[in-house]
Amino acid sequence: MKKVDVSERLIKQVIEDRRYLHQHPELSGEEFETSKYIRNRLEALNIDLLDFQAPSVVGFVKGSKGNKTIALRADMDALPITEEGEKSYISKTPGVAHMCGHDGHTAVLLAVADWLSREGNEVEPNIVLIFQSAEEITPSGANQLVKQGVLENVDAIFGIHLWQGLEKGKIGLAHGPMMASVDDFEITIQGSGGHGSMPHETVDPIYVATHLIQAFQGIISRKLNPIHPGVISIGKIEAGNTYNIIPDSAKLIGTIRALSVEVVDTIQNQMVQLTEGLCKAFDAKGKIDFIVGTPPLVNDLKESQFVESVIRQSFEDDVFELVDPVMGAEDFSYYLLQKPGAFIFVGMGGEKSMYPHHHPKFDLDEDVLPDAIKLFIEIIKNYK
Repeated sequence: MKKVDVSERLIKQVIEDRRYLHQHPELSGEEFETSKYIRNRLEALNIDLLDFQAPSVVGFVKGSKGNKTIALRADMDALPITEEGEKSYISKTPGVAHMCGHDGHTAVLLAVADWLSREGNEVEPNIVLIFQSAEEITPSGANQLVKQGVLENVDAIFGIHLWQGLEKGKIGLAHGPMMASVDDFEITIQGSGGHGSMPHETVDPIYVATHLIQAFQGIISRKLNPIHPGVISIGKIEAGNTYNIIPDSAKLIGTIRALSVEVVDTIQNQMVQLTEGLCKAFDAKGKIDFIVGTPPLVNDLKESQFVESVIRQSFEDDVFELVDPVMGAEDFSYYLLQKPGAFIFVGMGGEKSMYPHHHPKFDLDEDVLPDAIKLFIEIIKNYK
């Protein structure tokens, strides 16, 4: 099948869309103006809109054969970050900005929709276009759409992330586990406070907390298979009001990351045992609460190999890169729990995109947008 050349018209359009969306960011679950923008565009392209809960938008394009259905997904929420920099298209919404690239993902999928409206007679499978709300928070927008049945008649699903951590010009994925789960936790240690000059009359929850922090790293080094990664990070400690008073209680708040459900279970079970056991050993009481987030993102082997073949056939020989899994999380994982598919990194790391995702100075390198459009179109045209 003939390779796709992305037209100058589409390239101009994807940049205009991306910059408009960048200037008008909305937080997770609040993307109603973004949703309206997308719906208007899809309606103007005569693409059918399916009935799913706003602010997510789902379009449908009937294929020439229609014996298979594939879904393509873009997330569209921004972050509660004040953008920094001198770009002409800087966020106009105080304290909210697209510091992860979702504006680019949405613009790319709109360009694919535009291509489908004009070249759809070349496409054999049905196409479901998922513009998803609330990727950045729990409850996950992906999980909500799955529960509403967005994948009910879908055979496979594909998604991209414009990725600062991958060199510009590269496109890659992992065969199997690619991104980690994320589950947060909050531990309350109840002791008995008193004056710092008389510690023997107290049960010091801060002292107990230090033992827990150390012990948790023993889970990683001694309870997990070394080739099965896991992370326990405590990012917040709450205790006390002044320097010379031992408080009654302390809190530890943090996050767990892993590439398999089994590792998550092991970490959580061990954390419960250590919290209860160590607190009891020091005459304190400990309670741990888990805030369940997204599961690990695991690419389907058949579909990820299909994507690799598409990249190798459709781009230059050195474009494809087999990437190492990362411990960041992505709610695309919910789709992959239900249907086979693959998540793909489109590299853009370089001078224009030198700051990491979620940094106040993060920016997309718009040079890679045409490759992202082409990738989706080539997946569409080669899927059998």
